[in-house]
Amino acid sequence: MRRHPRLGGRRSPRPQPGEHVLDLGCGDGALTEQLAATGAILTGVDASPAMLTAARERSLHSAVKFVVEQHDATALPYDNQFDAVFSNAALHWISGISGHQATLAGVHRALRSKNPQARFVAEMGGHGNIAAIRTALQAALAPFHIDAEAAAASFFPSPAIYRRLLESAGFTIQSIQLIPRPTPLPNGMESWLNTFRNGVLDRLNPRDRAAALTATIALLEPILRDADGNWTADYVRLRFHATIR
Repeated sequence: MRRHPRLGGRRSPRPQPGEHVLDLGCGDGALTEQLAATGAILTGVDASPAMLTAARERSLHSAVKFVVEQHDATALPYDNQFDAVFSNAALHWISGISGHQATLAGVHRALRSKNPQARFVAEMGGHGNIAAIRTALQAALAPFHIDAEAAAASFFPSPAIYRRLLESAGFTIQSIQLIPRPTPLPNGMESWLNTFRNGVLDRLNPRDRAAALTATIALLEPILRDADGNWTADYVRLRFHATIR
């Protein structure tokens, strides 16, 4: 289950009953449902039709109500409608500086300018995220003339880079930090690669795909697999809380 970046706590105020909140990159609506349980009025947005279908199904059977809409994060249509925007594990799928500039401009525009508590709270992959996995995959795919980093098109910024992007979009930074988060992979590394790097691996025929997986796993075993055979992913998260100026 996705956990929201510091719901409550000193740095990012918990959604309050009656607040209008946007969950950016809502996925299947699990986090949106958690946020709605605070009494806030929730809108979830995602670009994936499959995820939105799952989110709408969740809403139908939930004890709390929320709505979901299909929009690309780089083209949000909202204007002065929300007291808070939250996002978890979504922003790093937006590729390139220009994509993030468009997203942040849309978030800023969506927040209520006259609300002094209006805020953008998010957590995403940060600088150094899955560094060992990315390096191993890059090496394993090089013989097949595939640039794994370019193909994945993920964006894992440092705090300094994202601070500049946020400030350029009109935000004031309340907090921003990298958080190492080693994460157990109960289904193993092969399952993780087939799920989260499937788009890259699909560029190979079945035989070459199997060879690339074997090579990647062999490179990672001494680093991310313990003596009991348990795998851990080397996640690093960037978490921030920003308010509008």
